[in-house]
Amino acid sequence: MTTLRTTVGAIIIAALLLTLTLLVYAMLRNRPQDLPWTKLDLSQPVGMFTGRKLTGLTDDFPACRAALDKAGIRYAALPARTEGEGCGYTDAVRFTKGGARRIGFAPADLGVSCPVAAGLAVWEWEVVQPAAQRIFGQRVAEIEHFGSYNCRRMYNREGASWSEHATADAVDIAAFRLADGTRITLIGDWVGEGKKAQFLRAVRDGGCDLFATVLSPDYNEAHRDHFHFDQAERGAMGWRACR
Repeated sequence: MTTLRTTVGAIIIAALLLTLTLLVYAMLRNRPQDLPWTKLDLSQPVGMFTGRKLTGLTDDFPACRAALDKAGIRYAALPARTEGEGCGYTDAVRFTKGGARRIGFAPADLGVSCPVAAGLAVWEWEVVQPAAQRIFGQRVAEIEHFGSYNCRRMYNREGASWSEHATADAVDIAAFRLADGTRITLIGDWVGEGKKAQFLRAVRDGGCDLFATVLSPDYNEAHRDHFHFDQAERGAMGWRACR
């Protein structure tokens, strides 16, 4: 019994010290986004818990929409959709013109779950545009994609788990077009050490702080031509993938 009490006491003390450390760290840097219990603000720089807070929006469509509204993101909520076992969505949105976002999508009718939309907005502001300015000296004007919603199982294999695409909780990014028209593609520019490859790796790595799952050409042949981003809900302490 004494050993058990000692162990429990040590765990409690460790938890309190960790909480105090996080609090002091966030206060010193004036970064509330580094604390797990503060409210998500999409306009703030990426913090230690931004990614988990974005994923946590999966179960709270009103909170997700409120976060988009506060950040000045214009969008249209899509009607709920049900399509057989395991497919459909109740929290999808489509970006509309204007507002705080500047990058367009091609095709333009991209509809994604709200948490993915929130992640894409922060990715644009905090990752994609800074990387483009740093490496190319200009902004990204457009992102090409392979879509989001697709009622299918993983890798289209019968009996496999449902893909995050089956609930619009994933998006596949294929290419980027700079303001001067330069096109950067996953299929053509991932390999190498030039500026285009540097940019693609920078935006992949930055995405890992914002999405629950990031898969790139480094993962497998199936992703040789796109990034897969999703907000798979795996619990507050669930694992996250960056490959």
